[in-house]
Amino acid sequence: QVQLVESGGGLVQAGGSLRLSCAASGSIFSINTMGWYRQAPGKQRELVASITSGGSINYADSVKGRFTISRNPKNTVYLQMNSLKPEDTAVYYCNLQVRLTRGDYWGQGTQVTVSS
Repeated sequence: QVQLVESGGGLVQAGGSLRLSCAASGSIFSINTMGWYRQAPGKQRELVASITSGGSINYADSVKGRFTISRNPKNTVYLQMNSLKPEDTAVYYCNLQVRLTRGDYWGQGTQVTVSS
C-alpha cells in the first residue's frame, strides 16, 4: 500500500511564493515518476510538473520559469512556486506512477489560493 501525504498549501497574494511537499510511504518501486497536478473549479485536472526517479523533469507551459519541482531519494517531492498568479488557484494533488506495475497513486490534495 502506497500513501502520499501533502503539505504546504495556503493563501498567498499574487507575486508571492509557496512550497508544496509530498512524502510517499509504503512499498514503492524504485523506478517511478512523481508529480503535481492541479484542478481548478470547473476545470479538468492538469499536470503541473513531474520528475522521474532518474531526474527527468517536465513542466506545463503555464508554470515554466516560475515553478520548480525536485525530489529526494526518500521519495519526497517538492514544488517551489514563485511569482504566483490568481490563475494558479486550485487544489494541488501529488501523484506517484510506477510504469512497471501500472501503479497510480494520489494524495488527498492541498488548496492553493492566490489573491489578486
